[in-house]
Amino acid sequence: MDKIMINHPISYGHQLITDEDIQAVVETLKSDYLTQGPRIPEFEQNFASYLGVNYACMVSNGTAALHLCAMALDIKPGDKVITTPITFVASANGFRYLGADIVFCDIDANTYLMDLDKLEQILKSAPKGTYKAVVPVDFAGYPIDEERLHNLAVEFGFKTVIDCCHAPGGSWTDSKGEKQMVGNCKYADLSVFSFHPVKHIAAGEGGCITTNNKELYDKVALYRTHGITKDPDLLTRNDGGWYYEMQELGYNYRITEFQAALASSQLKRLDWSIARRNEIAKRYDEAFKNLPVLTPFRESGITHAFHLYIIEVHPNKRKGLYDYLREHNIFAQVLYIPAHTMPYYKSLGHKEGECPIAEDYYTRCLALPMYPSLTNEEQEYVIEKVKTFFGR
Repeated sequence: MDKIMINHPISYGHQLITDEDIQAVVETLKSDYLTQGPRIPEFEQNFASYLGVNYACMVSNGTAALHLCAMALDIKPGDKVITTPITFVASANGFRYLGADIVFCDIDANTYLMDLDKLEQILKSAPKGTYKAVVPVDFAGYPIDEERLHNLAVEFGFKTVIDCCHAPGGSWTDSKGEKQMVGNCKYADLSVFSFHPVKHIAAGEGGCITTNNKELYDKVALYRTHGITKDPDLLTRNDGGWYYEMQELGYNYRITEFQAALASSQLKRLDWSIARRNEIAKRYDEAFKNLPVLTPFRESGITHAFHLYIIEVHPNKRKGLYDYLREHNIFAQVLYIPAHTMPYYKSLGHKEGECPIAEDYYTRCLALPMYPSLTNEEQEYVIEKVKTFFGR
């Protein structure tokens, strides 16, 4: 007999909007600015301070952030860019927009991150300078070893763009024993974040680029608004206070004031969100100890941001578990279909068998509900249903 009854849907991820969030948005809607006002730089300054990075540039979404990073690095058609296949396709698409030749590096079977041993093999198989950029993903909230990646970048001559969309608030420990916040760019050229509703900072949509390099910051800030500037120090001439110049071909990748206000309000709860997500993860870990379920790996010195709680089950059981949970209003999700197996990337010459670890992971993975407003009762209901499925 089931012990817990839950009648409402439980998704794999969900936003939390508080009265404080609503008030922040309402105040902005009543203000003089709905776009290009003070809320955007306010968030940028607070976010940069939180991460310990010099510059933050808010944009319309995480994909736009990746595209602007590619532009800032002057990616051109035919430039080779390496990323991971276990990610949302935007990680590759942002560079493909400029004609980059995307190379997929297989994942580590424990962390599901880009395997840096395999990356080193790829780099050594070609002359130095062959690869223009490497774009790892802090998948599910687990931080990549940016220090090792930086050392490879110095040796082989590429730029690094860390896709941190799953991991704001996460951290890792470098070889000196120093804590490094995800997105602080101590060992990276650029980092990107997303403020999609299922992410840690849910602004509806939105994204951010962080960097310690002023030249790169100036480029992404220029490109996000049509390549237009009014900065007197940058103008080729100045006809008066109204005068502006389009100096580059940019995009309209701006974010609104009310989204920035919502993001600022949510940023105040980020540490709580990370702590709560880790509590939920530990409860899942303990509950599944005696089941044929592989729970997420964590090394010491890592603060996992737990955007996702991924389990692995036998391929013959995965769809059955997925369907069984859905029958009971639990909307677990499979994340992600390996990017190199998508028809578009197959049309460019990629094929199945190219990244065997990623492809095997895909047959086993399932993301269970993970978000800070998930109640203990809801989580116990999820656990009960997983146990019931395997005990049938």
